[in-house]
Amino acid sequence: MTEDIRAAIRAERRDQAELLEGLTEDQWDAPSLCAGWTTRHVVAHTTLPFRSKGTRVLLEILKSGGRFNHASDRMARKDAQLPTNDLLNALKANIDHPWTPPGGGPVGALSHDVIHGLDITVALGLGRCRTTG
Repeated sequence: MTEDIRAAIRAERRDQAELLEGLTEDQWDAPSLCAGWTTRHVVAHTTLPFRSKGTRVLLEILKSGGRFNHASDRMARKDAQLPTNDLLNALKANIDHPWTPPGGGPVGALSHDVIHGLDITVALGLGRCRTTG
């Protein structure tokens, strides 16, 4: 079962990378379904575990008085300033990355990727289907 979930995570990340690669800069800067975030912010958020060490996240949570959502928002806003190619390449280079959210396991990682993928595609009015494999 876990390997099936890992395969679904890889497929989701591949699909997202392919979709993101075809977006215009205007679409990268368009609002997502995440309040106050553009596509760029969402990708900065979803690629954070691949680009940052756990110590950065911990320090940001401490700066936010233990409020993870506050820290996450601040990190996404800062990291959204990275070049589009850096964000896209972080996703492409980490399709097989084993990251899971604290306490979420592989199912949590899959949910995270799918939900944030929909935050982008639904807001942009793009169709979204997952490939197999």
